[in-house]
Amino acid sequence: MCTQTKAAALMANIPQAEIDPSGVFKYVLIRVHSKEHGDDSEVDIVRGFAWAEFHADIYDKVSEELEEGGLLDCECVGGGRIRHEPQNKKIHVYGYSLGFGRANHAVSTEKLKVRYPDYEVTWDNEGY
Repeated sequence: MCTQTKAAALMANIPQAEIDPSGVFKYVLIRVHSKEHGDDSEVDIVRGFAWAEFHADIYDKVSEELEEGGLLDCECVGGGRIRHEPQNKKIHVYGYSLGFGRANHAVSTEKLKVRYPDYEVTWDNEGY
């Protein structure tokens, strides 16, 4: 018998990474938790968009959407920048967020590799 909670089912369908198709932009690493009693499941997701003036703009929009049904809770565990070069099939993750601190870029790159399996995805802690 399957005992997966509604929240866990929702989390299983959240894309691990969503970023703009090209350019240099801010990104956040968000940890999504279940709010259901007895369910300690969680998933980390990457979101990065050029429209965001601040890292918090991305977090606020994404967390509002995910928390809407009342089953999920979000926390931003850090941020940085992404350079996405689709013509070269390269993504580079670097830097930090003044408001949220530095994301674990190693975790972020693993999420991006799932979304972009034919890309060279790299990271370092240099830059802003």
